[in-house]
Amino acid sequence: MSKISAETHPLTYTIDAARGPLDLKGYEKANGYAGLRKAVKDFKPQEVQSRVKDANLRGRGGAGFPTGIKWSLVPMGPDAGAKYLVCNADEMEPGTFKDRLLMEQAPHLMVESMITAAYAIGACTGYIFLRGEYVVAAANLNKALAEARAAGLLGKNILGTGWDYDCFVHTGAGRYICGEETALINSLEGKRANPRAKPPFPQISGLWGRPTVVNNVETLCNIPSIVLNGGDWFKGLSQGKTKDGGTKLYGCSGRANKPGCWELPFGTTTREILEVHAGGMKGGKKLKAWLPGGASTDFLMPEHLDLPMDFDTISKAGSRMGTGLITVVAEDQSMVSAVRNLEEFFARESCGWCTPCRDGLPWSVRILRAIENGEGRPGDIEKLMTLTKQLGPGRTFCAHAPGAMEPLQSAIKYFRGEFEAGIRGAAVTAAPATAAVRG
Repeated sequence: MSKISAETHPLTYTIDAARGPLDLKGYEKANGYAGLRKAVKDFKPQEVQSRVKDANLRGRGGAGFPTGIKWSLVPMGPDAGAKYLVCNADEMEPGTFKDRLLMEQAPHLMVESMITAAYAIGACTGYIFLRGEYVVAAANLNKALAEARAAGLLGKNILGTGWDYDCFVHTGAGRYICGEETALINSLEGKRANPRAKPPFPQISGLWGRPTVVNNVETLCNIPSIVLNGGDWFKGLSQGKTKDGGTKLYGCSGRANKPGCWELPFGTTTREILEVHAGGMKGGKKLKAWLPGGASTDFLMPEHLDLPMDFDTISKAGSRMGTGLITVVAEDQSMVSAVRNLEEFFARESCGWCTPCRDGLPWSVRILRAIENGEGRPGDIEKLMTLTKQLGPGRTFCAHAPGAMEPLQSAIKYFRGEFEAGIRGAAVTAAPATAAVRG
């Protein structure tokens, strides 16, 4: 990765796994903090917001909401009062590990991004809400924050602007639900990590009742380069593959020869990700199905491999791009076992706040386990399909249960025969899929 350039790979150009992360001096030598310096010297906060909006940067955490529009909802001006910037680094989506790469290997990029984004919205304090298991990331980020603070890039009167801002790492206790922004905010406040009702949205009433922006790690890490180079440059990074701008950290896990994570033009096809970068399927097996972006997306089929991996195209195909890290399932793996494994995860991670999620997810696990063992009863598949409706969008307090239903409903759609085999009494092989789908 050390041979790539900032012009083509703005997220990973400083990364060299053999060398390790750059310190402040090394990062500045690689043009680090140039985006921050340009922002505070040449632009007013609203102008930075406009620059991000013009770049059409869409959230990289899964939803794909335009970042500049999210920022524009925050009240600005001298009477706005205290505001907060929160980085959602609680990366617990099964099969997803892109943010870990950035935080462990490019911590100063994360710090610069937090300062630059905070300047754009006028925040006084920032928090990086980090998954507790990311011990190396926490150590590297805290070291980078300390170096930035000592250099006057954090704290009082940053770069002589009169603007005060500081940023801190907050490690979570390890709950998937903290990936939902309002549950994350509750956890930051020391409360149980349950989602909040919306509206009000965090941009108006978030952390401690103050305006708060919550952005994903990868989303934020695009900000310095956008400030430096502008929206047209950022949109050109996708090389015309899609209308979405920039590059994307795509990845692959499961039964692939070389699982990993790569910065590629937005809109790169899944076939290229799997066959070129991940080295194809392990053992020469055929691809059976794949998840586009984490466990909470619908399975797609081999005939979808040539679609560009962008938000709108994958949505039209019947799934969601999500985090953009695909999980592949081989021809000899059981789809019933694969889905049972995923639903066990979602059932365990439910916060228990609403009845459909708290009771419906364990119910789906019990039915799937019976089918997997060849002990399914007539009507079980229909019960599962009913659950996908009753736990679907608009039926639960947050998106946790609807996300859990996506792999289930698509597995039944494409592989109903495997579910029916468990009803007839023929046991379904479970062991091969368990480790692979977790990636």
